[in-house]
Amino acid sequence: MINLPAPIAAYFTADLKDGDAVAQCFTDAAVVKDEGQTYTGREAIQAWKTDVSARYSYVSEPRAIAVEGDRTVVTSRLTGNFPGSPVDLRFLFRLDGDRIAALEITP
Repeated sequence: MINLPAPIAAYFTADLKDGDAVAQCFTDAAVVKDEGQTYTGREAIQAWKTDVSARYSYVSEPRAIAVEGDRTVVTSRLTGNFPGSPVDLRFLFRLDGDRIAALEITP
């Protein structure tokens, strides 16, 4: 297991739960970019996570961490019932104190 900053560890823990738990990891004006879409604010982030969880069952296993400028990049292996499983994705986090201000998920 890798050592993740507390807000990022909280995100991956919340990801096992539901959209409400995930949304609480973010600042009020946070932005998430995933699958070509942008979600701004906790309400939109909650809806995004709820939709993803309804469509797919998956487990995310963080495997590597790096810092690139003002972002923390976590490479995670996702395994589940989605096309292309398993896949390694990059989670690019920008933190603001103990919350996430931005997250971009890329292949």
